[in-house]
Amino acid sequence: MTIDESGWRQGAACVAALTFDVDAESPVLAAGRRYADNAMAMTHQAFGPKVGVPRILQMLKDVQQPATFFIPGVTAERYPRMVEQVLESGHEIAHHSHTHRTAVNMSFDDERADFDLALAALGRFGISPKGHRAALWEPSWQTPSLVAEYGLKYDSSLMDADVPYLIETPAGTVAELPPHWSLDDWEQYAFLPEPKIGEIIQSPLVVADMWIHEIDAMRRHGALFMLTCHPFLTGRAGRLEALRTVIETALERGDVRFLTCEALAEAALDDPALIAEPLNPVTASEELYPDY
Repeated sequence: MTIDESGWRQGAACVAALTFDVDAESPVLAAGRRYADNAMAMTHQAFGPKVGVPRILQMLKDVQQPATFFIPGVTAERYPRMVEQVLESGHEIAHHSHTHRTAVNMSFDDERADFDLALAALGRFGISPKGHRAALWEPSWQTPSLVAEYGLKYDSSLMDADVPYLIETPAGTVAELPPHWSLDDWEQYAFLPEPKIGEIIQSPLVVADMWIHEIDAMRRHGALFMLTCHPFLTGRAGRLEALRTVIETALERGDVRFLTCEALAEAALDDPALIAEPLNPVTASEELYPDY
């Protein structure tokens, strides 16, 4: 594999981005505000900002690596001290909607309103986010243009690549930093009886082995290891130690570079080999696909 010192990998075989979506109660409330009355469900989610985030921050300090925290506006408003802890630790905080409702089910005006509310919530802490991740990784086709319009540098929601690329929008160019479900702890650990947010509780040892394999494969293919974890899940002790093992193993490889999403986006935007192109929305024929 040829390594381009001037490209987005900056001489590394693989770039890793550690990202943490501090959703707290928001995804459960997005399933129905009635769940606010379910004390078990609410406290299950509150574990993230109350216990998980401080543990994660200490682990990141131990391994001396940066991370990006995607925080919904309602989470920032409910847990201001948690936001301050992330800022004091020197990590990036990015935009993750306000209510954690999917943009796919919103009008564009509603998506914009939700986007504005999140910016205002983060702005109260002096945060001007440089990037966005759609709730549930479900942006609309207009979301990248909205990201560019508000002056953000990147989005991290689309899945048609495993390396960064550039999106040309009517409002400007943004970097896309693709995630994937296989690099998400939600698919490994999430479980609630009601609402059903998942039905699997995987062994952290199995998860660590899977993610280490992914890193080694991405080193060969020059790809992006975009890891997404949730503090209410990975903040549990055994799972956090599995993540520590993944990070330490990657560092031992000697050719993996850890970057915040902002730094990665800047590298992608500066990469002369990446050419910005517009998205190509899918149009489904009613004649060929009668079911809506």
